[in-house]
Order: sequence, then structure tokens, then C-alpha cells
Amino acid sequence: MTASEAAARLAAARVDHRFKGLPPDAEGLTVGELAAQRRDLFTGGFTTPVLALSAERLTHNLELMETYAVRHGLAFAPHGKTSMAPQLFWRQIEHGAWGITLAVPHQVRVAREFGIGRIFLANELVDAAALRWIASELAADPDFRFVCYVDSVRGVELMDAALHGSTRPVDVVVELAAGAGARTGVRTEAECAAVADAVAATRTLRLVGVAGYEGEVPGADPERVHAWLRRLTALAVDFDKAGRFEGLTEIVVSAGGSAWFDAVADVFSELPDLSLPVLKLLRSGAYVSHDDGHYRRLTPFTRVPEEGALHPAFRLWTQVVSRPSPEQAFVNAGKRDAAYDLDLPEAQVVRRDGAERPATGLTVTALSDQHAWLRTDPEADVEVGDWVGLGLSHPCTSFDKWQLIPLVEADGTVVDYVRTFF
Repeated sequence: MTASEAAARLAAARVDHRFKGLPPDAEGLTVGELAAQRRDLFTGGFTTPVLALSAERLTHNLELMETYAVRHGLAFAPHGKTSMAPQLFWRQIEHGAWGITLAVPHQVRVAREFGIGRIFLANELVDAAALRWIASELAADPDFRFVCYVDSVRGVELMDAALHGSTRPVDVVVELAAGAGARTGVRTEAECAAVADAVAATRTLRLVGVAGYEGEVPGADPERVHAWLRRLTALAVDFDKAGRFEGLTEIVVSAGGSAWFDAVADVFSELPDLSLPVLKLLRSGAYVSHDDGHYRRLTPFTRVPEEGALHPAFRLWTQVVSRPSPEQAFVNAGKRDAAYDLDLPEAQVVRRDGAERPATGLTVTALSDQHAWLRTDPEADVEVGDWVGLGLSHPCTSFDKWQLIPLVEADGTVVDYVRTFF
């Protein structure tokens, strides 16, 4: 499946009650037909709350990370679990991505359903049913490239048993843990070698490199993150010297969340020549929409401003439904609509009678299931019926609350809809 074929399939879906915030009078239209109407987000019948994705900011972020990866000699497999949106997978590939990173078998199935040909599973995979399905995909499509983590001899044994009789080996990378007490991954280099030996003893698996996630480094700071990344690249060097990559055409070395990809670029640039070309694979994914909280504070572009700047691309439009006191107002979006696992939303703009102004004096203090609590200071000018635009933190838990997201130009024109599959 090509990008255009995937887009056509998504555009053929019918608009109905499944998709919150969309105009009730669009019921029965296809997504493509509704997009062709180019409705205005504010006057075109959309109901609140409604999440909007900025078309211009999305494009900016895609272009910026494409340029960054090229500048630093990195291949790029952005983490698709952030959005689970095949349209965005394909746009990232069109902007130079090697493939897409995912985390669990369901996500791989979605990506394959929409034609993604290279997938890096940044997780261990020991589910027998999922492994048999992966084996069938590899057998049916000689161009399909799939790589996943391994971090234990026991895991290798389970994978080998599930894949018995498969026609193509599954490519694996040994995951180096980010430190004691971190998440998954092998804790010591000696244990990494034992896992690699176990892989080499099978016919169903093929060791193609090493990987990990620097975002799990305990007490992460530039010094600690750089030190762990150097452990990772040293492991690749040691494995290569030991002849563990014989018979390959390239060696995979992969890391990169959305908070420390500048450190990944630094350390991967230091990697000495190995016996084969190295696929230096960066996996940052939250950049695609960026945010108004967690990543805004942590982005490497803040630390290295000459590289550029990502732009927050989401805005959640809500409506004031209650103003019970001079100190309080309530809008009609809560935990079901807004990311809240890291930071509360922030009130950014108020819209009344077609005019927008800064949300001066408005602060989100709490979320209920379907309401955001706003503290209204004396300078706040807000009344029942006003639309309030909220900035969101942590895109990983913003996309998963909305199945069909309007893609909106700066003048309010909705030009497309992004479908998510969580």
C-alpha cells in the first residue's frame, strides 16, 4: 500500500457518532467529503470540546526533524505510539523517516494494515500468537523489515519456540538497560553477551545490533545520559569485534526519546568505524505535535536553540458552561478529553463573537471527568458561552483521546482529519 492508497482508505470512512466534536450535520458523509467542504472550526458546526491540530505547525515540526536527522547523519524511525495515526506515519516517511517505531503487537498490526514496510518494535516480544503473526508477515512480504528488542535468555527461548518452522528469522537488537532500577533491558555487558550468545544459537532469530532508551536513565541529566549512550555504543563496538554481526549488511544502533535526542546525536557521531555500515537510528516521536508542557521544557532545541524550535501543534477548544462565582469558571472538557498525566492544560486564548484575546487571569487548577476547573483572577474577562483554547502537555496521551482530529489552518479552515487507532 502506498501513502496515497492509505489516505484514500482513511478518507472513505463514514463520519458518525464515534467521532466527538465533529458537526452533527456531517453524519453519513465520508471523511474525504467532509474535508472537501473546508468548514470553519468555529462556525462550521463543530461542537465543543474539539481538539484541533495546526496544519502549519505540524508541517513545521515534520520539516525541522527531517533537517535535524540529515544534519546529524541519523536515520529516523519516529515512535508512532505517540499518535497511532497512519496519515502521520506516512507524512513522516515522506519527510525522510526510515520507518516507524512502535511498542506492542496491536500497533504493528495497524501499521502493516496501512502499508508501513519498516517497523522497529522498541519492546521485548514474547507473545507466541503475535510472533507467529510477525513470521507470517515476513514470509508474505520479502520487503518487510522488522526489528525488536531482546533482553533475556528466557525471552530468546520463548521467541525461538514460537517461531519454530518460520521461513525468515526475526531481526533482534539486544536492549541495554538505562541503569539499575530502570525499565526493561539487560543490566550488565556480560549479560548482554549471554543474550547475544542465545540468539546466535537459534535459527529463528538474527542479531542485528544494540539499542536502548536514554529517557529511563535514573536522575537523567546531560552527563548521565551521555555516559549511558557511550556504554551503548561501546557495546556495539565490542559485539562487532567479537564477530557477532558477520553476514549482515549493516549494524543497527538505536536510541532516542523526545527529551535527549541531542545527546544521541552527540554520542552517535563519536561512534568509530565498524566492520559494516551502521544504521544510527533515532526514535523520537513526540515532536510531531510537540506540546505546551512537558516537552516544551525538555526539548533539546531549548538546550541547543541554533538547531531551531518545535511548535506546539495541539489546541483543545472548550466552552465555558458555568461561571458560579467571580473566582471560578468551568469549561466542558476534562480527563476524557485532555492529557493530564504530566501537567494540567493551560488556558491560552478566549474567543467571543469571532474575536480572540489572551486568556489573561485564567488558570486550570483541576480536571474532573468532563470539566476543567478554572481559577479566574480579577483581570479575567470570561463569561458563559465563551470558547477557551487550552494548550496540552504530553502528546502521547493527547492523541489517544480523539479518534478523528481536525487538521486546521491558521484562519480556522479545517483541511483534513487525522484518524487515530488506539
